[in-house]
Amino acid sequence: MKLHYYPDTDSLYIDLNARPSADSREIAEGLVVDFDSDGRVVGIDIQHASEIVDLKTLETESPPAGKTRFA
Repeated sequence: MKLHYYPDTDSLYIDLNARPSADSREIAEGLVVDFDSDGRVVGIDIQHASEIVDLKTLETESPPAGKTRFA
């Protein structure tokens, strides 16, 4: 999973996996969910993110064991 913040559009994209998006649906105002060709969620776009999400902190709780990378 990767988090991408785009300050020029104030958008936060949560990339859940490497599968390509085949369809997108706005499920609430400013919240767009991307689906692959099998209908599985592959990403979430939060528009106007600074008004909705606390962008100053990032915390994880009980991540699965394995490789963790912070870039």
